[in-house]
Amino acid sequence: MSQAEETTTSRVGQLYDQMAGFESDNFSGDHNMHFGYWDTANDTWPLERAEERLTELMLEKLQARPNDRVLDIGCGMGTPAIRIANSVGGEVVGITVSHEQVKRATARADAEGLSGRVSFRYADAADLPFEPASFDAVWALESIIHMPDRLQVLREIARVIRPGGRVVLTDFFERAPIPEQKRAVVNKFRSNWVIGPMVTIDDYPRLVREAGLRLVELSDISGQVMRRTLEGIAQRIANDRKTIDASLGSDMADDLSLSDLIEVWELGYLLVVAELPADGT
Repeated sequence: MSQAEETTTSRVGQLYDQMAGFESDNFSGDHNMHFGYWDTANDTWPLERAEERLTELMLEKLQARPNDRVLDIGCGMGTPAIRIANSVGGEVVGITVSHEQVKRATARADAEGLSGRVSFRYADAADLPFEPASFDAVWALESIIHMPDRLQVLREIARVIRPGGRVVLTDFFERAPIPEQKRAVVNKFRSNWVIGPMVTIDDYPRLVREAGLRLVELSDISGQVMRRTLEGIAQRIANDRKTIDASLGSDMADDLSLSDLIEVWELGYLLVVAELPADGT
């Protein structure tokens, strides 16, 4: 691992260590901290339901079967991993570079009686501590966004997944070149949240292919995700601003809101589905 990658890993870990206690106790009752998904413009459900809907969508795409072993890269507080285990069965292993998230996610799995099937550990996605072909499916919900080298992460995923296994991930991308007048807002977001290099939708077929995977689906779901999520997060911050300021400080509260990104339509959201070819091609 390069020094730059080590620095990024450390910064991401520190960010989520800081967020873990606050998120668990105050910000999100279901311990989700990811974007939401609304199927149509007519859907009126709140952000909390939209977060669940995105998890449901990814489960549909994952096509995991009972008794499968699933790797959750960037497991957060453990909500998606627990959802996978309860919906599909089998075993789920979650990894994160936040020690605090490992501790809290493990406690949640234990409290739900899943300690034998759901586990969490500290690990870097660019250097997975698992044997080759040891998972049937891999899930990465808003975690590859932090990776300095997406190709290396995808290669590691291809190494640990079994032939025929599916990979489902989400990523931020540039739908169009970011105008100069919006660049400062995007750069601030990337710095505050330790976001890796920006990609375009056209980068993914090459990344997936060079990693040894086969692309199944590549969807721009920005319209179903971005604006309403950003507006929902801004409202959450406004509703709980005093608590956030007291817990994390006003600067962190401003960083959390992401409201400056609402008008940056050029920043999009990708859903990627790939698989390791079973026939060796």
